[in-house]
Amino acid sequence: MPRDLAALARFLARTPFFGGLDELGLRRVVEMTREREVAAGATVFREVDQGSPMYVVESGELMAVRNVGSERAVRLIPLAAGDFFGETTLIEMQPRPFSVTVERDARILELTNADLYRLYREDVKSYVLVLQNINRELCRRLRRASVRITAYAAEAGDEVTQIRETQPELLPVKRSP
Repeated sequence: MPRDLAALARFLARTPFFGGLDELGLRRVVEMTREREVAAGATVFREVDQGSPMYVVESGELMAVRNVGSERAVRLIPLAAGDFFGETTLIEMQPRPFSVTVERDARILELTNADLYRLYREDVKSYVLVLQNINRELCRRLRRASVRITAYAAEAGDEVTQIRETQPELLPVKRSP
């Protein structure tokens, strides 16, 4: 079945990452995406996998899961149409922080860091807007996580829980003799 590019552009325009793009920018992004049909029970990627694609859920239901032990997993984020996941590897090039499994047959749209680089070369204004949207969404997630951590600490009576940035490893200073 051929892709309805106009419908896909309208769908992406309503998502947090691609909202605000003009018609040309949306068309470029739509042409870069690859559709994947994923059956219930499948795993899109696993925690600690390396990878660059991010995904937008077009239909279906998925779940982000994080392992906290050899046989115990925590369900983190339910994902449905319009949601996105995997964007952190586009920015930090680190292993996946969680796994994503399919709970109900899904259609997902894949976009890689090479696609984003192509967008940068072809349409820097759209590229900047997409990066701003990604950063805005990451800040929202961080804010929600902070609220949850604070609530859990308060519930546990933990007065010493601290949220602080991890410091980058400092390189030794070379001194002249």
